[in-house]
Order: sequence, then structure tokens, then C-alpha cells
Amino acid sequence: MAKDVSSEGLAMRDFSESLPMALLQTREVVMAIFRPLLAEHDLTEQQWRVLRVLASVATALEVGQVVEATNLLAPSLSRILKDLEARGLVTRSAVEQDQRRAQIGLSATGFELVKKIAPQSEALYNKIEASFGQTELTRLLDQLATLRDKTAHIDPTAI
Repeated sequence: MAKDVSSEGLAMRDFSESLPMALLQTREVVMAIFRPLLAEHDLTEQQWRVLRVLASVATALEVGQVVEATNLLAPSLSRILKDLEARGLVTRSAVEQDQRRAQIGLSATGFELVKKIAPQSEALYNKIEASFGQTELTRLLDQLATLRDKTAHIDPTAI
């Protein structure tokens, strides 16, 4: 039988005030809006993230740059790139100065897929903006960027 344990006396903020949980819950609600569109095109959220990053730059990116831009772990990105490459959506080539490193680019097929999805994605984004408010969304994005920048230096081991 489970013991009834009260949160009284715990030296931590209430669970309802947990920033990580609030961010996760919000992410899940927002991504639920986009998932059907991605599924319609047989894409995962992570694959779409990679395609979006590659579509936003003029030249190919080194794998490390894709990792940084997408917040994906390198082993996960490796699997994602393998699948996207097999589908002909991205190209992989060696970095000119260092043949051991690879750079990733969006193929013509990948660009066409992004171009096809973009209007629907933007329409969904516009619905979010209309529901939340353009000013509020801009403010939220600014605040999240500030939170990221001001907390990036915190050493979690230095308590």
C-alpha cells in the first residue's frame, strides 16, 4: 500500500511552479498542433527541425553546427541524417579543409518538401499567434531568449 506523503517540509518550490514542467507542457501543446502536418509528410519533429535549419541557411552546415542549431544530440542527429539522406532530402559531403568532417545541405527534393510544408506550417503558426496575440508571442520569444542567455552560464554542479 502506498504511503501518503505530503510535500510539506520539502525544500523546493511547488510542482505547479516548476519552470521545466511549464516549458515541457507548453511545448507538448504547441507541438500537438504541428504533429499531424509533419505526420502527413512522414516526418518526425526532429527531422523537421533539421530540414528547417538547413532551409534557413544559404550554404551547407557542418554536423556540429546542425547539432547546435537543432539542440539534438550528435548520435540522434546521426540517425536522423542517415534517414533523411536515404530519402534524398539532404546531401552529405566532406568539409574541404578536413575530409574527416562532414557538411550537410538541403537537397533539391528536401527544399521542395520544405517549400510544400511551409505555407501549412505558417498557417498553423498564425493560428497560435492569433490565439495568443502577436505582441504577447513576440514578448514571450524575447523573454525565453533572455532566460536562455542569462542562465546558460549557470554551473549545475556548483550548488
